[in-house]
Amino acid sequence: SLRNIYKELKEDLGCPIPNHGYLKKWADEGVLLLNAVLTVRAGQAASHKKIGWELFTDRIIDLLNQKQEPVVFLLWGNFAQSKAPLITNPHHLILRSPHPSPLSANRGFFGSRPFSKTNHFLKQHDIKPIDWCIDCR
Repeated sequence: SLRNIYKELKEDLGCPIPNHGYLKKWADEGVLLLNAVLTVRAGQAASHKKIGWELFTDRIIDLLNQKQEPVVFLLWGNFAQSKAPLITNPHHLILRSPHPSPLSANRGFFGSRPFSKTNHFLKQHDIKPIDWCIDCR
């Protein structure tokens, strides 16, 4: 999935594709990457679904939704999009697309331009845009 995120980032903003997955720069820019379920059994996708993570991550979404400063939510994939009803604040932007996984990226993630759309929204609200490009070192 991260490889496909990098491919879309290059296509969308022209960022070089890094040879690593160290995304601290995004965190420093204010980006939160959040899966609804935070752990899995090795090699078993969604194996820890419905053991309580959803309560925790739904609460994080709720707290972000309460912010008055506009927030952009990138909901990638059906499961993430099922969280959209938790985002009720009209100040926020929800961008939906298929998940960037190799199984679904070609169904609309590629070409969705989430990074430039995010920055466009932030600029419209006088918020500093995100520098999405990751160092290739």
